[in-house]
Amino acid sequence: MATKTRSWFGIRAALAAAAVIAATDAQAEDWPCWRGPRGDGTSEETGLPIRWSATENVAWKVALPGRGHASPIVRGDRVFIVAGVEEARQRVLLSIDRKTGEVRWQRVVLEAPLERHHSLNTCASSTPATDGERVYVSFLDRDAVFVAAYDLEGAKVWEVRPGPFSSIHGYCSSPLLWKGLVIVNGDHDGAGYIAALDRATGKTVWKTRRPNDTRSYCAPLIRRIGDRDQLILSGTKCVASYDPDTGLEHWIIDGPTEQFVASPVANGDLLFITAGFPELHMMAIDPTGRGNVTSTHIRWRTARDCSYVPSPIAFGPYFIVVSDEGVATSLVAKTGEVVWRERLGDGHRASIVSAEGRVYFLSDRGVATVAKPGPPLEILSKNEIGERTFASPAISGGNIFIRGENHLFAIGSAPR
Repeated sequence: MATKTRSWFGIRAALAAAAVIAATDAQAEDWPCWRGPRGDGTSEETGLPIRWSATENVAWKVALPGRGHASPIVRGDRVFIVAGVEEARQRVLLSIDRKTGEVRWQRVVLEAPLERHHSLNTCASSTPATDGERVYVSFLDRDAVFVAAYDLEGAKVWEVRPGPFSSIHGYCSSPLLWKGLVIVNGDHDGAGYIAALDRATGKTVWKTRRPNDTRSYCAPLIRRIGDRDQLILSGTKCVASYDPDTGLEHWIIDGPTEQFVASPVANGDLLFITAGFPELHMMAIDPTGRGNVTSTHIRWRTARDCSYVPSPIAFGPYFIVVSDEGVATSLVAKTGEVVWRERLGDGHRASIVSAEGRVYFLSDRGVATVAKPGPPLEILSKNEIGERTFASPAISGGNIFIRGENHLFAIGSAPR
């Protein structure tokens, strides 16, 4: 009888443990596109690692077949990532098992001549996006934007070329999903545009002409602000807001500079941008206007320690940015007042991510600085994976996924 009792308690314990694991899996937050589920680098995940190295606290790492600065994305038990296999002139899409790191499949999406690009760019820099039914990827095919959709088993659903693209620095704008649309930014040195494609077919639903005909590389941000949805895009010598359903313009700000790379972020009240080339600016914008609001809706502006490439983050009452030279700054979001400034060292091109009240900065040398942004700033750890890193991290299932030059790393204990 005692043996049966112990067995029953053992079964109950096993069932309870299984229920906890199942609940944890159900609560794991996907990272389905550029900058995660909200498009702003924030995660609601818990239990994330604070310390790691190239060999410690690494659940798995997998060799990648080529170069790329695109971030990994995560949906359920799958990680998707793209790479450029330069010697074969191929752009490939990989599906990787989130828990084991095993490559489930690899597909050649595009085979075409390698485009000319900046030394800090690659021919696989656009982060994919997934809605759980298909994975959407974007590359440059000679002089045209190339967008394709694959199902989760690696079968191609469609491919289209929604418009031309010309830039001496290459291509890297990531697709954005909205309702039944895939939206791509076509700012380039020519007749620029934003194009919205039907997710099921790839057919163009709407296409909006952009002003100024100047190359930029930002992914849009979509937010519900007041009584309207806004697709906000910085680039081609302006910051502008559009209706994501129709492409019609809400408002526009001239400038403040020529070219943009970092994505905008918002905190519910204000929109923040950091840019660019040839002049550097950071500024807060009231996104409630209509028409040209250049002289009426800029709330503050600064030119010190701005970032050009790394996207910033809105963190509670603060706006946090890291410059390309590795200077991290926290500002009061409402006023632009500097709270703290810290030199992290080395160049930084990866965008900031945050979770559990912490922010994660990732340098080009592969050093991740984990900090509580305070005030005051409290640096918790500095962690090095032994490879250079230019892609922005992804967070899901208790892990941080970091793309190095040669490998994809799942940082943390075994994925939940």
